[in-house]
Amino acid sequence: MTRDGGWVSATDLADYAYCPRAHWYQQHPPPDGPAPGSPARSAAGRRYHAEALGAERRRDARGAAYWLALLVGVGLVLGGIAWIFRP
Repeated sequence: MTRDGGWVSATDLADYAYCPRAHWYQQHPPPDGPAPGSPARSAAGRRYHAEALGAERRRDARGAAYWLALLVGVGLVLGGIAWIFRP
């Protein structure tokens, strides 16, 4: 439980684990609002992270396809060698 009696959510834990400073700022917003330009910088940062995560997922998907193609190729080569040297 938190100091105010509320429950800590999994999202709170994940936010804190990812960036304790950002989590602190989310829990303690400035009394006079965000600094000039910070909403735009925040939006740009969210876009950047979304693009980077998407690129990572696409790279992972391509990597799996490359491994599958390599395994099929090795199987074909080994099958060809076995066919050539059949009794």
